Amino acid sequence: MADNGETFPKAFVIGDPISHSRSPLIHRHWLETNAIRGTYDPVHVRPAELRGFVAALKDGSSAYSGGNVTIPHKQAIADLVDHVDETASQIGAINTLWLEDGELHAGNTDSHGFAANLDANAPGWDRSRTAVVLGAGGASRAILHALVARGIPEIRVVNRTVGRARELADRFGPTLYAHPMDALYEASSGADLFINTTSLGMDGASAPAIDFTGMNDGALVTDIVYVPLLTPIVRMAAEQGFRTVDGLGMLLHQAVPGFERWFGIRPRVTPQLRDLVIADMEAH
Repeated sequence: MADNGETFPKAFVIGDPISHSRSPLIHRHWLETNAIRGTYDPVHVRPAELRGFVAALKDGSSAYSGGNVTIPHKQAIADLVDHVDETASQIGAINTLWLEDGELHAGNTDSHGFAANLDANAPGWDRSRTAVVLGAGGASRAILHALVARGIPEIRVVNRTVGRARELADRFGPTLYAHPMDALYEASSGADLFINTTSLGMDGASAPAIDFTGMNDGALVTDIVYVPLLTPIVRMAAEQGFRTVDGLGMLLHQAVPGFERWFGIRPRVTPQLRDLVIADMEAH
């Protein structure tokens, strides 16, 4: 609540833990640069507290108009909201909440964030004929949703456990094909786009050597991992002469739709914001 009885929009990010989230840094930057009187708060919500938090959100006692959801609540919260949009239903996870006409709606903006990052940094990427997706975990679903939505004709999912890749092929339709990890080079041959959706290379971890040379000339390699910014997979692709896009833009662009819902202005992803987040990453 503001002074003199005036109200202003309040948003949140909930998770357990929550201190690692960079969402407050992003949204507070947009509040400041757009001169919006509002707040965006990190809220530590344990699994046992989730139902109570949602109840307070619905009845208005929390005074929040919506917010973000991070681990471990992205699936569990689906049972507590009034409406789950089609994108979140297909992905099987929720990361954005908003109140509309007294009801709590849920969505997932990761698919948008992935596509918008490539739109900004590799225009024309969606003219690819064949894409390779490394990994079949939860993070891959938003990427596959984006690829199918943009009409990529052939999507090859490569995973250590090929059965999980087949499950995604069944979920997302006939343009998906499952491949085992030892067929990565063959699956990449003739591809125009390669996306790592695994945690390989995250936080300084190693990644196996990948030979991208079977991909088409001018092919693009991207990684949804952004810590470190230059992941081993992105570095290997660049050293082999391929175009690359890092994963930080996905984080920034996925925040845009939620901010617009809560605060009424569509924010811009700028070099200033990117530099702000990179500085925070380097400080931690």
